[in-house]
Amino acid sequence: MTADAPAAAHRGPTPPGRGLAGALDRFFAISARGSSLVQETRGGVATFFTMAYIVVLNPIVLSGATDKYGQHLSHGQLVTATCLVAGVMTVIMGVAGNIPLAIAAGLGLNGVVAFQIAPEMSWPDAMGLVVWSGIAIVVLVVTGLRQMIMDAIPMALKQAIGVGIGLFIAFLGLVDAGFVTRTPDSAGSTVPVTLGPDGQLQGWPTLVFCAGVLLTFVLLVRRVRGAILIGIVSMTVLAMLVDAVADVPDKQWGLISPDLPSGVVGTPDFGLVGDVSLLGAFAEAGVLTAVIFVFTLMLSDFFDAMGTIIGVTNEAGLLDADGRLPGIGRVLLVDGFAAVAGGAASCSSNTCFVESTAGVGEGARTGFANLVTGGLFLGALFLTPLATVVPYQAATPALVVVGFLLMTQVKDIDWTDWPLAVPAFLTIVLMPFTFSITNGIGAGFLAYVVIRAATGRAREVPWLLWVVAAFFLVHFGIDPVEQVLGVE
Repeated sequence: MTADAPAAAHRGPTPPGRGLAGALDRFFAISARGSSLVQETRGGVATFFTMAYIVVLNPIVLSGATDKYGQHLSHGQLVTATCLVAGVMTVIMGVAGNIPLAIAAGLGLNGVVAFQIAPEMSWPDAMGLVVWSGIAIVVLVVTGLRQMIMDAIPMALKQAIGVGIGLFIAFLGLVDAGFVTRTPDSAGSTVPVTLGPDGQLQGWPTLVFCAGVLLTFVLLVRRVRGAILIGIVSMTVLAMLVDAVADVPDKQWGLISPDLPSGVVGTPDFGLVGDVSLLGAFAEAGVLTAVIFVFTLMLSDFFDAMGTIIGVTNEAGLLDADGRLPGIGRVLLVDGFAAVAGGAASCSSNTCFVESTAGVGEGARTGFANLVTGGLFLGALFLTPLATVVPYQAATPALVVVGFLLMTQVKDIDWTDWPLAVPAFLTIVLMPFTFSITNGIGAGFLAYVVIRAATGRAREVPWLLWVVAAFFLVHFGIDPVEQVLGVE
């Protein structure tokens, strides 16, 4: 439960008023879910600031790679495409799905496109495969298979997914802030990560991050409304002051420095939108290779989004007693079309963002928060310099705090039921340890069906989970599969 939830429950729903505010309240069921327009707005702003880094990072990842012919994508055009698709699809998710779940270009997925797929073909061909992966997801939604898979997951595993995501995003926040760094291979150590750059904390930006974590937790414990957003804004101001007084090197801040921009308005360039080839990849790289690429993108997108949807909506209290989300079909359909839109705009597959939990932590409970987040992304089309002022060290404390909130779900798992507890444990620990939501879900599913079969309870496993487990078996063993099939 979030910081605002007890207060909301105490007040009870406020009857909708008249006019535009009343209409919005009724359409999004804001009062019915114990929220308010102010609370939803606050949540939408918090979500945007915790994921605004994608405006900077996605163009860097994609423009930094070359396709088979040595061509680069335009950085400026990528910024425009990233903001456009994130803004439009986030708004659509809010209106159609009525949940506070923002959408943007998926990290990890863009790396697959940039460094695995593009070197085998042209950029339009590679983005065409992204479109096909989205179409495949849409087909699974329309046929009902995606919802059936989500409904077949035991409640304990759904709770484990939420807890695992909590640890994952907390770890993500620590890494992005530079509080935790990768141990250099030259050290010859078996320890993969360490505190700070060399075993100790260094630099003013790290101090800003630590201050942000402590401030936000203090505000949270004291039940201050807007704790997460206050933390982000306060640390951004502090970062600006520190940067001005201490003259901190930009590399210590990371990709985003807290510098006041010389200009806040820019002209968007839509040159990449629609620059896609749907059939070129099959001729360029071969049908088998293209199909494997589509399968890889689809599987990662499918289960990353599924885990995020479960984790975010469970934390928001939107799941029913059986762990199901009412209206899940519309949510899944929008997520599928987001992948299609990302490919069509050449900004890689778009998917649900786990950073949406920051908005939920601020009390967002409806799709109205998405209108705010999406509107800010669309505004960033013209105000990109201003949107990239918030450094990681000011935004990532929110991820650590929300990780704590999601972690509290661990108490609902029955740890005495080992056939369920073991898959739940693997789901939880492998998300942060492999830096992948998909890997954690896959390991949990495989362990669940194997343990059920080994204990003579195979018939208790829904047939769809057997199919999904088989797909994950292929996913984890894709290298030998490709060798058998002769795919280089």
